[in-house]
Amino acid sequence: MRVVIVTESFPPDVNGVAHCALQTARHLVDRGHAPVVVAPAPAPGHKPDAFAPCPVVHVPSLPLPGYPQVRVALPSRRLAATLVEHRADVVHLASPFVLGVRGMAAAARLGIPAVAVYQTDLAGYARTYMGAGEAAAWRRIRSVHGAADLTLAPSSAALHDLETHGVPRVELWPRGVDTERFRPDRRDEALRRELAPNGELIVGYVGRLAPEKQVELLAGVCGLEGVRVVITGDGPSRPGLEQALPGAVFLGRRTGDELARVFASFDVFAHTGPFETFCQTVQEAMASGLPVVAPAAGGPLDLVAHGHTGLLVPPRDATAVRDAVRSLAADPRLRAAYGAAGRATVEGRTWAAVGDRLIGHYTKVLAGRRTAVAV
Repeated sequence: MRVVIVTESFPPDVNGVAHCALQTARHLVDRGHAPVVVAPAPAPGHKPDAFAPCPVVHVPSLPLPGYPQVRVALPSRRLAATLVEHRADVVHLASPFVLGVRGMAAAARLGIPAVAVYQTDLAGYARTYMGAGEAAAWRRIRSVHGAADLTLAPSSAALHDLETHGVPRVELWPRGVDTERFRPDRRDEALRRELAPNGELIVGYVGRLAPEKQVELLAGVCGLEGVRVVITGDGPSRPGLEQALPGAVFLGRRTGDELARVFASFDVFAHTGPFETFCQTVQEAMASGLPVVAPAAGGPLDLVAHGHTGLLVPPRDATAVRDAVRSLAADPRLRAAYGAAGRATVEGRTWAAVGDRLIGHYTKVLAGRRTAVAV
C-alpha cells in the first residue's frame, strides 16, 4: 500500500501529533508498505529526524505568532506533487488544520481516499486562547473531517464529541505506547537524589508548557510537605509557571531513553490539561509503573481506571489535584498497587497492535471506494 502521511507536525518537533505520525510511518515500513511524509519544514537550525523511516517532504513554514515552537505550513505545490509522484493509494491526514486541509483538497481533486485522524481539541483551544470561538472551531472541524472517507478518534470522549457535532463516518483508533522504552526498571536513584535531595516524594508532569495544559493547577501540590514537583517539557508558559510553582524543578525538554528514565524516577504522575483527545503521557506514565492523577475529561477517561490505576479528579480543580496527590503520598502500598495495575493495563497496547488496526481501517476505506466505483 502506498500511503502519503500529511501531518501538521513531525520530528524534531516533540508533541503527540509528531510522535504518532512517526510511529505510523515506522509501522507501515515494518509491514512492507510504502509511506511518504509531508510536513512543515522545521525551524532554521533544527535538523530533521535522522531516524525517519521513510522519505520526508518538507513544505515551507513559519512560526505560529505567539507560539514559535509550532510551525505553520505555507502554500506549496510540493504537497499535490508528492501525492501524484508517490502514486498514493490513501492519504493519511494527521490532525488536519492547515497543511492537512490542503492535503484533503488535493486528495479530493485526485480521487484519492483520505483518512483523517482527529488529535487536537480545537474547540478547547479556542476557549483557552480566545475566550470564544468554540462554535466556529466546530464548524471548521465538521468541514474538514466531513470531507474525509473516514475520521479516526483517539478516545471514546473524542468520538462522542465528533458525532455530537455532526461529523460523519467516525471510528475509534487509540494510540500505542512503547512498553520496551517506558518501563519501571528505568528508575534511576541517582537522578532521584538530584531532583529530591531530601528524599521527597516526586510528583512529575510531562508535556508542553502552554495555557491549555493548565499546569498552574499543581501550585497546591508544591505546598505539600515532603513533596517535590518536577516539570518536564517546554513552551510559552514556562516563565509564568516558574513563578506560579515555587520549589518546582524544571527539567526542560527530554526525549527518548532520557525521558523514560525521568518518567520511571517519579513516584506519582500528575496531568492537569482538560482538553486532551487522548493523552499519550498518561500511557507512558502507566507503562513506567506510576499511579496517575488526571482530570476526568477527554482521553484520560479511557486510560485511567479510577481507584485501580490512579485517581480522576474534576477538571480545573487545583484543590482536588492537591488532595489526590496527598492521598497517594500518604499510602506507599496504594501507589505501588496502582502503578502495577497501570503497567499491566498498557502492556498489550503496543504500536504494532495499534498500527495493524490502522492498516485495517485503510483497507476498509479502499474497499468501500472500489465498491462505490463498481456500483
